[in-house]
This record gives sequence, structure tokens and C-alpha cells, in this order.
Amino acid sequence: MHKILRHGKRIGTAIVGGLVTIIGVILIPYPGPGWLIVFAGLAILATEFQFAAKWLTWLKAKYLSWQSWLKRQPKVLQLLILGATGLVILVTIWLLNTFGLIDDFFQWNVKWLHSPILRS
Repeated sequence: MHKILRHGKRIGTAIVGGLVTIIGVILIPYPGPGWLIVFAGLAILATEFQFAAKWLTWLKAKYLSWQSWLKRQPKVLQLLILGATGLVILVTIWLLNTFGLIDDFFQWNVKWLHSPILRS
């Protein structure tokens, strides 16, 4: 019985940690806690899996290195990266048809505001 509970906990940790990590990876390009969620997911996985603890240490070092590198770059490059992040956000909002819903609400009839994927 003890062995079954241990395996159940391990499987549950893998599912929860995996889902949290995947959600974090999806959220990385957006403002907010994307990286924090990735680190949390790996920390959950690290409670049961040694590979996740290694990944967590490695990824945290790479993240801190990226932040340090970015701070040393000229403001122009920092602004370009910020602009690219903003573009990812705008494209996501457009693909989710948020602009289309606003167009429908105000009855502007601007077709390009509507997502090619989701139609309201």
C-alpha cells in the first residue's frame, strides 16, 4: 500500500508540475509572471524528480544571465525587445478576436480588426 501511495504522489506531482511548467512556458512572451510560473512548475517537479532540480538550477542561471546581458545593452536594443514583446501581445489580442469584439460593439465595420481564426 505504501508503494502505491508513493507512486501516486509521484504521478500527481508529475502532472501538476508539468501543467504548471507548460502554462508558464506559454506565458513567457507576455508581461507578467511567465518565468515565475515556469520556475514554480520546475520546483514542483523537483520535489520528486532529480532532472527537474538540475533544469531549475540551469534555467535560473540562464535567466539571470539574460537579464544581466539585457541591462548592459544600448537603450535602442532594449526598446526593440520591448517592442517585439508588445507586438506578440497585440497579435495575440487580434488572434483572440478582442479587436473584432470592440469593432462589433462600436459598429465600425472594420473587417481587418477581426481575427482570421476566431469570428464573433
